Amino acid sequence: MLHVIVKLWPGKSEQQKTRLAEAITKDVMDFFDYGEESVSVAMEEIKPQDWAAEVYKPDIIRHSETLYKKPGYKM
Repeated sequence: MLHVIVKLWPGKSEQQKTRLAEAITKDVMDFFDYGEESVSVAMEEIKPQDWAAEVYKPDIIRHSETLYKKPGYKM
């Protein structure tokens, strides 16, 4: 089982979010050999003014050792 939470700024369309969820699901299925029934994807919209307090500090700074892609760095 795998659950992905995407945190993003508001303003993306439902179609964009659906397409992203479909792409994430496909990649998870391909990389981990999971069935579609084993993957779930959530979207959480975070206002820009709340990003530092609700995402950057708790998810990025405090858990930097678990990041596989850090902001500002190209892969």
